[in-house]
Amino acid sequence: MWLLLAFVSATLLGFYDASKKAALKDNAVLPVLLLNTLVSTIIFSPFLLDTLVGNDWFSGSIVDTAPFAGSLDLPADPQWASGIFAGHPLLKAHLLVVLKSAIVLSSWIAGYFGIKHIPITIVGPINATRPILVLVGAMLCFGERLNWCQWIGVFLSILSIYLMSRSSKKENIDFTRNKWMLFVAIGTIMGAISGLYDRFIMQELSPIFVQSWFNLYQLFMMGIVCLTAWYPTRKKTTPFHWSWAIPLIAIFVAAADFAYFNALSRPEAMISVVSLIRRGSVLISFACGVIIFKERNLKAKIFDLLLILIGMIFVYFGSR
Repeated sequence: MWLLLAFVSATLLGFYDASKKAALKDNAVLPVLLLNTLVSTIIFSPFLLDTLVGNDWFSGSIVDTAPFAGSLDLPADPQWASGIFAGHPLLKAHLLVVLKSAIVLSSWIAGYFGIKHIPITIVGPINATRPILVLVGAMLCFGERLNWCQWIGVFLSILSIYLMSRSSKKENIDFTRNKWMLFVAIGTIMGAISGLYDRFIMQELSPIFVQSWFNLYQLFMMGIVCLTAWYPTRKKTTPFHWSWAIPLIAIFVAAADFAYFNALSRPEAMISVVSLIRRGSVLISFACGVIIFKERNLKAKIFDLLLILIGMIFVYFGSR
């Protein structure tokens, strides 16, 4: 079941990336992201309300809002609520979600700026290397060791990025000097950190509790960012205009994350495999870049994309 959920999440992520690209065309980044978090919070408002009033409307279902005892019967009195949080497990649960919100928001801000200025046929393949970063992170943080099959996947991904940096010069994009490529890289790295953190947090908390509260906390954080970083200078920067792609961003990412969190909450789920499958979204976003956004220099990009996909296949078989 967790594999099916991962594939559903990957499909939705592809349309999410395409919606971002459409919404950000000649548009201010920060208010687009603020409205995205607002729509996501509205989508999950029934679950937030259920948590606050304690009516247990969704008890026993896949959208059970209980923080610990969700649909997978997670322990109601978790052993991890110890130390300064002894007797206050709910406080720790919310702090875990706040940290999750901060990590994801930093990834999104960097990624939104990057995808606005860089072709999606370049951003998509770079984001597809995220599972490789998750593997390396697991090796560095958790002492995991890569086998020869996984190392081949890592090598092919690094090679594809190198070749991509060369082919992108045909579009006047220098990987080492273009500041928007730095934003793409930061977004990808923070996304990988988020993936490692997700595997931990989804073993502690129920999926719908995380997703509903993390959207609300993101809305507060993004509101502060907009008030301080965008609103005072809004007349000097790219103006904001409404796009119907903005609510599509929220709908696609909400549905993708719902499938993703539920996949990770399964005890048998493997974060390396789930993260890998989700990066299959590059196929859809790449197709959208070709069909909808009419992006160029496709022959070289397709070769680079194939290298990454072959690397992902090696990682998949090495992770089984």
